[in-house]
Amino acid sequence: MNYSFEYIDIILLAMIAGFIFLRLRGILGKKTGLEENIGSSFEHDFPVKKKTVNLQNANFDEDAKKEFLSGAKIAYETIITNFSKGNLKDIKSLLGKKIYDQFNDAILDRKEKGHVTETTFIGINSASIKEHEKKENILEVTVEFISEIISCLKDKEKKILSGDPKKIKKVYDTWKFSRDLTSKNPNWLLIDTQN
Repeated sequence: MNYSFEYIDIILLAMIAGFIFLRLRGILGKKTGLEENIGSSFEHDFPVKKKTVNLQNANFDEDAKKEFLSGAKIAYETIITNFSKGNLKDIKSLLGKKIYDQFNDAILDRKEKGHVTETTFIGINSASIKEHEKKENILEVTVEFISEIISCLKDKEKKILSGDPKKIKKVYDTWKFSRDLTSKNPNWLLIDTQN
C-alpha cells in the first residue's frame, strides 16, 4: 500500500515539473542564438484560407485578415533581423523595388562607414491592420506593428554611436504590403515603411 502512494507522488511531481517547465519556456522563450535562419525557411507568403477567401473579389474578411496578420508578423521579424545583419538576399522576395533599393543603400552606407548594427528581436506586442485598399488588381494592406527590440549602432572601434545593447526599446512601425491579385505568386511585398 505504501508503494502505490510513492508512485502517485512521483507521477504528481513529474507532472508539476513538466507544467513549470512549459510555463517557463512560454515566458522566457525558446531562442538560443543557434536557431536556423528564419529567412531561408520562411515560405515567403502570407497564408490566407485558400478554400474560403477569394481575394480576387476583394473579400478581405475577418478570417483573411487574421491569416494575413499571422504571415505579416513572421515577415516583419524576418525583414528586421535580416536587414540588421545586412542580408538582403534572403528577403528580396518580400520587398518591393523601392524598399529594396532603400534598404540596400542603407546597408552600403553602413559598410562604407564601417558601422555595425547589433539587433536582438524580442517580440511583437501587437499587429493590427490600419487600412486595406484595392486599386484595380492590387490589394494594399497597411499594418501597425508595436515590437520590442534591443538595438545599437557601433563604429569601427566598437564605440556605441546610438542605441543601447542592454536596453529593450519599444518600436512603433507602420508598414504597407501589396499583392497583385491576378498573379499566381502568393507573395506579399513590403512597399512602404514609416516609423
